[in-house]
Amino acid sequence: MTEYEYDLVVVGAGPAGSSAAYAAAKNGIKVALLEKEENVAQTVRTSGVTWIDYAKEFGIPEDCYNPIKTYNFCSPNNKASISDDKAKAAVLDVRKTYRFLAEQAKSNGAEIFVNTNVTEVITENEKVVGVKANSSNDKMIFHAKMVIDASGFQSVVSKSLGLVKQWKRFGVGAEYEAEVEHVNSDTWWLMVGQMYSPAGYAWIFPLGKNLARIGVGIGKPESDMDPTERLDDMIEKGVGPIKDLGKITKKEFHYGLIPNEGLSRKTVYDNLILVGDTAGMANPLVLEGIRYAIKYGRVAGDIASKAIKSGDTSEKALEHYESIWKKEVDSKIKSAHKIQARWLELSDDDWDKEIEIISNLTADEFLDFIRADFTVSKIVKLATHHPMLAVRQLFNIIKGG
Repeated sequence: MTEYEYDLVVVGAGPAGSSAAYAAAKNGIKVALLEKEENVAQTVRTSGVTWIDYAKEFGIPEDCYNPIKTYNFCSPNNKASISDDKAKAAVLDVRKTYRFLAEQAKSNGAEIFVNTNVTEVITENEKVVGVKANSSNDKMIFHAKMVIDASGFQSVVSKSLGLVKQWKRFGVGAEYEAEVEHVNSDTWWLMVGQMYSPAGYAWIFPLGKNLARIGVGIGKPESDMDPTERLDDMIEKGVGPIKDLGKITKKEFHYGLIPNEGLSRKTVYDNLILVGDTAGMANPLVLEGIRYAIKYGRVAGDIASKAIKSGDTSEKALEHYESIWKKEVDSKIKSAHKIQARWLELSDDDWDKEIEIISNLTADEFLDFIRADFTVSKIVKLATHHPMLAVRQLFNIIKGG
């Protein structure tokens, strides 16, 4: 048994955890970042869609992502193609990006423990004071003034404390990273309708020349379909734009779960902060959460480090973290949930009509919509410029909600 003393222990070296560890270590406190796998990002659980403005804001190197400037959106009998002069979306090299974030934390003083699986949370007077963990050859105790739970969908720390329950609504994604004969490296595909996913969407996200991620995401509990079975069937039959990829050579399989209950969890307690998927920070429309994980992971690390330095790590001292993310994204995610609920009701015929309307959007309008960047002014502008667009109806839903 080995015992350690740290100011802050961060559980999970995904984008939220590494970002929290980076911000905290940068402020001069002693940080341990614990990762259960043998290497950071050993397993990839996300397709890695993000936005270039955020990537630049976070300092992610350009060799970590493939830029996208054409957005194809198709239903069973219709297609919209929206292009921009400048790439504004991106597909991340997930493994390279996550390792960059972890290295950023390490270079600022955080100590990374891989192959370290948290087995128990230590409490005193009902307050978190550390964790117990196992590695392949040792048992460890990490004493800490604070813990950040960045363990993702499983929410290891907060669930073991009885603070949260297992997510009931979530997305399940299955994808292959594959070599393909033909792919436009700056063009992605989103595919909707029953032939693709009964409660979600399918995708083709290029990573560069002759390399793409082909996947299917399905919402639970709305559908009991297995996304892996649907994906294999689509590739075998060459469904929709998949047929245009030519020969597909599968290189790596990815499978992941992402919460889809909005920001329903309380995210601060005495000596404890929840970030990333643990906090439910995901855009419901395309179930992407990397930008929120990095941004609010850094906020969490900054606030935790300052609380530790002040000697007050109470819930009250940490609640500024929750107020920041709620102010910035709570209303957007709630609005996106209302749109998602409407999308789940659409038939294939409805989607064919929706695609026709979407085809009239500019690239900026489409991206604001798909990434759930909703503000009242943007919704009003959309509804004014595009009277047929569902946003006109959704504006009333959102305003009334």
